[in-house]
This record gives sequence, structure tokens and C-alpha cells, in this order.
Amino acid sequence: MAERLVVIGGDATGMSAASQARRLRKPDELEIVAFERGNFTSYSACGIPYWVGGVVDDRDALVARTAEQHRARDIDLRMRTEVTELDVDKRRVRSRDLESGAEEWTGYDKLVIATGATPLRPPLPGIDAPGVHGVQTLDDGQALLETLSRTEGRRAVVVGAGYIGVEMAEALIQRGYEVTVVNRGSEPMSTLDPDMGCLVHDAMKGLGIEMVNGAEVTEIRTGDDGRACAVVTPEQEFPADVVVLGLGVRPATGLAEAAGLPLGPSGGILTDLAMRVRGYEDIWAGGDCVEVLDLVSGRTRHIALGTHANKHGQVIGSGVGGGYATFPGVVGTAVSKVCDLEIARTGLRERDARAVGLQYVAVTIESTSRVGYFPHSAPMTVKMLAERLTGRLLGVQIVGREGAAKRVDIAAVALTAKMTVEQMTALDLGYAPPFSPVWDPVLVAARKAVQAVRADAAPR
Repeated sequence: MAERLVVIGGDATGMSAASQARRLRKPDELEIVAFERGNFTSYSACGIPYWVGGVVDDRDALVARTAEQHRARDIDLRMRTEVTELDVDKRRVRSRDLESGAEEWTGYDKLVIATGATPLRPPLPGIDAPGVHGVQTLDDGQALLETLSRTEGRRAVVVGAGYIGVEMAEALIQRGYEVTVVNRGSEPMSTLDPDMGCLVHDAMKGLGIEMVNGAEVTEIRTGDDGRACAVVTPEQEFPADVVVLGLGVRPATGLAEAAGLPLGPSGGILTDLAMRVRGYEDIWAGGDCVEVLDLVSGRTRHIALGTHANKHGQVIGSGVGGGYATFPGVVGTAVSKVCDLEIARTGLRERDARAVGLQYVAVTIESTSRVGYFPHSAPMTVKMLAERLTGRLLGVQIVGREGAAKRVDIAAVALTAKMTVEQMTALDLGYAPPFSPVWDPVLVAARKAVQAVRADAAPR
């Protein structure tokens, strides 16, 4: 008799796991049932701001594989069906068809939890009013576009200035809106240190975005029609015809928590290196609902990124299918952009290093993307953290124009290899005037970091 794999969640991790398991085991060996509560499967949530902004014309271009394509591979994918309860003792899940309301229990031999993350939505007056939009799913993006098409006014307020907030602010500018971003932090992009975030702030101002930092939203004011009409802080009120929330996410682990599965400090499910839930031989979890090992700090953390989610799915699918693979951890690499300004980070920020008790030196350098005399050479700022005494690389942040962001991959590899900044200075990187100065900006920062480590260690 075939075993049954049940997958909760039909996006990156869930369907990658199901697909990989199907490659390794035939339908008469492994029955696969997957539940997805939304209308879409296997899509790029990261592409939603570019679809909203008109850079990507077709919503369906963001869908990597449709439900029909999954079903054609003998995966019983049940759309618009939400799993409401997990019974680990009886090895079954309860699901509800969101169209008919019908409920049923489905038993499993193996289980994959890929429930993703939930957007932060603070309990503020007016937060659920028409005209207030989160942007996490394709359905969310479609709803926002429909609001934009119906709205006569052209004023938008974005609450939050992380990746989604910044990207959505640019998308709304591209749609012809006057955009205000209300941010609780001291600078946009809290994934950067404030001295680097201020460079993003300047770029947003240059794009025509009004940036309001250090502001706590207390209310979404509504008009006589019940729709959002303003975002309110203790100091000011910002008129709005549409409000977009970009406040970050938290792991969607309600099912797991109710079932008694282990959670970490950030609320994500804890797994081993093979993505098995700790203490459970036949339950795996991955994607935005788990915590992963930070290879730099040595602690677990929650990072919601599609790159990790797809890798988790491959690892899980290999385990379910009888093979073996591991996900050793992350260094926290991420890139984004606002207009033509590229933004990248990997490893620890200064406050991250302090939080885990690491002593460090920090250096910042200014360089260019190409040799200075080459046409279209653009400025680039690189900040680097290194551990005191040892010189171990701890983190890198890069803000600059074309060619800046992907340079962070050099640092990501160095972090994974636990290199020192002195070792980095000898890296054999590619050079030609159209691509880089003789000394790449990352290596210039490494040289300065070496000097800082030595100066810090020198007798006083």
C-alpha cells in the first residue's frame, strides 16, 4: 500500500517538496495530497511590487507552476482548502473547503508544514477599513490594483519602510501617486544600519517620496463612506486615498503551536538540518514558518525569503522521497532597490553583533562600480563589520548604483566560509575597467577592516 504525504501550503516550500518527492517516488509508492487556502500556487510573492508598479504586465507571469500542472504530475492539490487542525497523535489533519464549508479529516504517513508567514497588522482603529491593503499574495496584489483603478484621488500612504514598504512606495510612484512613507524607525530599511539607511532615504526623496521617520501610526482614519482617508500619528495626519501596509511578517505557526510542535524565540518552528521538526521523525517544516540557523551568530532566527523556501522544499522532498539532504543555515543575504539605487546586506548589523555579545570594528568606504575613467561609473558605499582580535568577517552592507547589489554575494560566500577580512583581501576577483576598479569595492573595505582590526589590537 502506498504511503501518503500530506503537504500544508501550496507555494514555494510545499510544492517544491511535493515535486521533489514525486521525482523520487512513483504514485503507487507515495500518494501526495497538498492543501492551499488561496487561489494561486507556486508563485513569486517577491514580484508583486513590480507587477503593481507595471514593470511586469501579466499577473500570471509570476506563477511558476499552476495547480493543473501539479495535478498532471500526480499531486492531489486541493485549492481554496484550509487546514484548520493538526492531530499529531492520530497522524491526521482537518481541512475545510472555503467555497462549500465542508470539512474532513485526512490521514498522513508523512507531513510537510509550509504555512508561510502572516503580515503584521497591528490592532489599530481603521486597520481593516476598505482602502487599506497588505501585499503578500497574488490575491492581495489583485485587490490593490482594483482599488487603484477605482480611486479618483492620487495620494498613497505606505506604513513601514522595510523591503516591501520601499518597493511598494516606488511602485505607487510609477503608478502616478503622491507617496508618503510613515516609518517607525530612524531611517528606512531597518535591515541596514541607520548610517546606510540614510542613503536609501536620500534616494527615496530624490524619487519624490515623502519620507517620515520616527513616526508611530495610531489610527487609520475613515471617511463618511467608511473607506480609509488618512493615516494618523501623534504629531501629524497624512491624507490617503489608499493605504499600503509594509510592516513585516511573523511565522504562521498557529497549527504547529496548537499541536505542541517546538517553536523558537521568533515563533518559528524548530527543525534539524534535514528540515525535520525536532522530535518528530515523519514531520518536516520549511519556508517562512520556520527558524533557521544563522551561521554568523550561531543562533536561530526567522528570515522570510523565497530563496530559502525553495531550498527547504528541495531538502524536504529529498528526505520524504528516501534520499538525504541538509540545509545548514543562512548568513542573512538580501538585495533590493529603489529607483536605480541598489541595496544589499549580508551577515550582522551593528545591533545584531551587540545583541549576541560579539565585539567588532566597523568601517565604511566610498568607491565606484567601475574604473573611475570608464563611462557610467557610479558611486558605491560599502560598510563592513569584523570581529575584534580575530578579524572574522561579520557583515557587509552595500548601497550604490548599477552593479552594487550583487557584489554582496562575495561577502556571503566569505561569511559562509568563515573567512577573515585579511583572507578576503587576497581573493582573486575578476577585473576589467567596465566591471570593477582594480581593487573591487568589497576588497577595499576588507583592507580598511584589516587596518581597523590591527589598530584596535595594538597596545595603547
